[in-house]
Amino acid sequence: MDKTSSSSDITTVHPDIFQSHILNRLDGPTLASAASATSHLRGLCTEHHLWRNICAATWPSLNDPLAAATIATFPATHRSIFSDSFPSLHHSPPNPIPTQPPTPPPPELISAVDIYYKGKPVFSRVIRTETHKGWFLCSPLWVDLLDPTEVVPTPLKFAQTNDEIELLNHLVENLALSWIIIDPTRKRAANLSSRRPVSARRHWLTAELEVLYAVPMETVQCVVKVTCCGKVGGAMHVREVSLTMEDTEGRHVMGRDGVVILQDAMENGKREKLDAEKAKERFEKFSIVKREIRERKMRRDRAMDMVAMLIAFAVFALLFCFMAFGV
Repeated sequence: MDKTSSSSDITTVHPDIFQSHILNRLDGPTLASAASATSHLRGLCTEHHLWRNICAATWPSLNDPLAAATIATFPATHRSIFSDSFPSLHHSPPNPIPTQPPTPPPPELISAVDIYYKGKPVFSRVIRTETHKGWFLCSPLWVDLLDPTEVVPTPLKFAQTNDEIELLNHLVENLALSWIIIDPTRKRAANLSSRRPVSARRHWLTAELEVLYAVPMETVQCVVKVTCCGKVGGAMHVREVSLTMEDTEGRHVMGRDGVVILQDAMENGKREKLDAEKAKERFEKFSIVKREIRERKMRRDRAMDMVAMLIAFAVFALLFCFMAFGV
């Protein structure tokens, strides 16, 4: 039999077989790889319903009517949002940050957030953040997912144990989070979470558990903090989920500058695979730089205080001599 006969050509396989029994079993990265194999597969792998199902399974928040309506305006709809939001964002924003955005900021940013426990989604929400108002532009960038009085139950037990490290490690291993930020004006998006936690700690005063997810971007980093609380022995609740942006001096980035950075990250940032250990390394490296800058600033401030004290002492001595001896 001729090896080049049509029986060996995948084009002879009915498209419905591919769609119903093969392609719908693939995850996003595998489907994207298959699309680059042949032009025939590319046509099959770009079917809208495949990417819609993958996005819905990966990020249940995207099923929200607001998110779905926004994604429908993207050039390739769900395939575009997947390409922008998976995997991790890696970006180096311009330094110094431009004082004015190159174009007017979008009237709003949309956040699609999902919290997972042991790989299964336990909470999803989509919120709007108005970005054109003065209170946002002139205040630190801060987005709260939950209302002040709202709590979200989890399958975990809230406990104060002697083995604190085991409890925190359990959170790091099992509590994942995705925070997709969407610019509906430019039709771009980015995932601002490390997916897996980069740090977990118990607050020294309130005894609440704080889990951090971070995406460092050279001179700034996006930080998502999840605060967990509850009664000892009872169910653990998520009390706060917030997104902030800080620079290497530990200062919160203002809303106006934050929008510029986010827009630049969506447009020019790389999307690369990043495992949990690498994400922690990047976070720790940023923390070291932040601590070194803070220590240098403290040393400089102490030196300036000492100079000021010496000058004040010298002036006082001169005045004393003038008053005492008339010289």
